[in-house]
Amino acid sequence: MLLAGLLALLVGCAVAGQVPAGERRAGPLDQPGGPWAQQDHWLPVIQRDGTTRLILARICRPPAPALPRLVVIAHGKSPVPAEIAAYAPPSCGAEAARWFLERGFAVVLPVRRGYGATGGVMAERNPACAPDRDYTVSALEAARDITAAIDYATALPGIAGQGVVVVGQSAGGLGAVALSSLGDPRVTALVSMAGGDGGHLNRVAHAVCQPDALVRAAGRFGATARRPMLWIYTENDSYFAPPLATAMRRAYVAAGGQARLVLLPAWGRDGHLLFSARGGSAVWGRPVAEFLGLKPALPAASMLAPR
Repeated sequence: MLLAGLLALLVGCAVAGQVPAGERRAGPLDQPGGPWAQQDHWLPVIQRDGTTRLILARICRPPAPALPRLVVIAHGKSPVPAEIAAYAPPSCGAEAARWFLERGFAVVLPVRRGYGATGGVMAERNPACAPDRDYTVSALEAARDITAAIDYATALPGIAGQGVVVVGQSAGGLGAVALSSLGDPRVTALVSMAGGDGGHLNRVAHAVCQPDALVRAAGRFGATARRPMLWIYTENDSYFAPPLATAMRRAYVAAGGQARLVLLPAWGRDGHLLFSARGGSAVWGRPVAEFLGLKPALPAASMLAPR
């Protein structure tokens, strides 16, 4: 994902997460604040080698529902190292999070290993572009962090433990596709927004590192996927164009996965930024609401009622 566009939209994103890794403790960093009870947490991720790392996550809660379902929103991955290091989770009032909050969901926004205040080694990094690139490895590491966010947030008081929705953008979207292959019984629906990895190779628009490897990865994930997915792309996505999205979806479905592909018209200068951009939910909101079977947003007076 082109995080520069996202960073320009972040308001109030200063986190208390600039803490050395050795001094971190799992749990909340601050008190809930604002209309969406925004609160930052450290949450544990058990890595492939069995060690535990803590990642930052922002949790937002709607004031109205007694036991809201959870939405995990997984961010993308910039090709620019400085943007990866500077990444911060959007505020609860930002476009995408607010759209789900207004429909009665709790939202968790994890900052995966290697990004922003979480820092450390990026677990989902890929080696130099080569014919043998395997995107399943990096995508499953992103799925590991998403699963850790589900584990943590559904264990909190006042959040439902079932009916989880996962929404991922760009590399986070490919992470959602990977998660679909794992059969987590708590997850009932997954959405990939412009999902993929390896885009903007050498910072060149429309250049993708080994696009055939993305198609192969989609097929491998589809072989064990049992939850429905919605894939959304735009005609002018400078990272993953419709022909590649179509090929990935074809491989995923041919292997046994369930995925509806929605190709939206060109949006702005780069449709890859649609999900997080101001006003973007007016475009992607309808297919997502239809896919999830959501009712219209709760009335403002109801949403702002005392907790």
